[in-house]
Amino acid sequence: MKLLRSDSHFRWLLLALIFAAAFLNYFDRQTVSVLKTTLKEVFTMKDTDYALLVNIFTGCYAAAYIASGWLVDKIGPKKALTVFAGLWSLVTIGCGLARNFWELAIMRGLLGLAEPGLQPVSIRVASAWAPPGRKGLFMSLCGIGSSIGNVIAPPVIVWLLIHYGWRSAFILPGVIGLAVAIVWWWLYRDPKEIAEVQPATPAAPPPAAWRWGQLWRTKALWGIVLARLVSDPVWYFCLFWLPGYLQEEKGLTVAQLGLVGWLPFIAANIGGLTASVISDSMAKKTADPLQGRKRLLFYASIAGPICLFIPGATQLSVTLVMFCLMAIVCACWLSTLAPIIAEIFPLGNVASVWGIAGAFGATGAMVFNYLLGHAATIIGLEKLFYIMGVLHPCAALLLFWLVRRPRVAPEPVAAAA
Repeated sequence: MKLLRSDSHFRWLLLALIFAAAFLNYFDRQTVSVLKTTLKEVFTMKDTDYALLVNIFTGCYAAAYIASGWLVDKIGPKKALTVFAGLWSLVTIGCGLARNFWELAIMRGLLGLAEPGLQPVSIRVASAWAPPGRKGLFMSLCGIGSSIGNVIAPPVIVWLLIHYGWRSAFILPGVIGLAVAIVWWWLYRDPKEIAEVQPATPAAPPPAAWRWGQLWRTKALWGIVLARLVSDPVWYFCLFWLPGYLQEEKGLTVAQLGLVGWLPFIAANIGGLTASVISDSMAKKTADPLQGRKRLLFYASIAGPICLFIPGATQLSVTLVMFCLMAIVCACWLSTLAPIIAEIFPLGNVASVWGIAGAFGATGAMVFNYLLGHAATIIGLEKLFYIMGVLHPCAALLLFWLVRRPRVAPEPVAAAA
């Protein structure tokens, strides 16, 4: 352990653990969407029941996001991720043991309470450990496990379903998640605890954290959370409705879904990593790094209206290409918003801000999910694609209008004390 702590590559070991946790976090989240048709038969569900199942998860997710960000800043990433990963792993195992719809719904609600803690932990660890000049890339690498989980989930879940039954798709990743939580508790240390490791931040002391109440009065916070509120529904569609859409609207079997259902998520991986590299480059070349990163999001939002053309696509290959572009836009936004938060807010607040933003994003997704489950039968699913097509451009306008550095920094916690 001493060797690990003195090794200059210790931060990359932490990155590997964050990657594993993020992989399992999104793998567990995807299981229900990949198994949608199977679970509808097992528990005699309708689309409205499935929408309720998704909204139970999303509602709990949104409610817990704000508290999880605050908790990460309060107790630190070591304790926080151990608790979050341990809980979501136990609950995932519980999903595999469910005997009826309501038992599954309760487990998914508990999963929604546990899972949002990963993202505030990731952004807090990345902010503390990112090498100088590589903040965007490091944050993107911390989150890429999520996208890899989305890529791997469809074929692996389908394979487990075919060979061992649907329950195994919940139980196996849950057991692995418990092991990851234990290793994280044993390994993680803050940079200040490891004098031998080169600090990821300059030697000067970091700015003191702002008071919680003052965060809510910061214009930049509202710009970020409103942008997430507007744009996140598109990404949540990819997570929870895309597999079912390909099966029910495009006629794919479960086996065929396992072959192609991962393509939009591998595209999101590539897009998110590429965006993070470009974001860092634009930040270096711009007098104000914040403006460089915001400009990238504006460019990405131009591709958002690709959603408008999905309903008219008749060939599966064309549909998949459009979904890939749609996923790239979402990944670009999520991977670039993280360093934007780190540019504006002190280290002691980044987890809280990400948690607040994630809660608003999940709330927007919950409202849109209701439309998917109910209004789609009235106005038609294609109309909802028209709505999705304008969400990222609207989010870009909110971001440029509201997200600026505060002219006068709010009173820090230390000063308030």
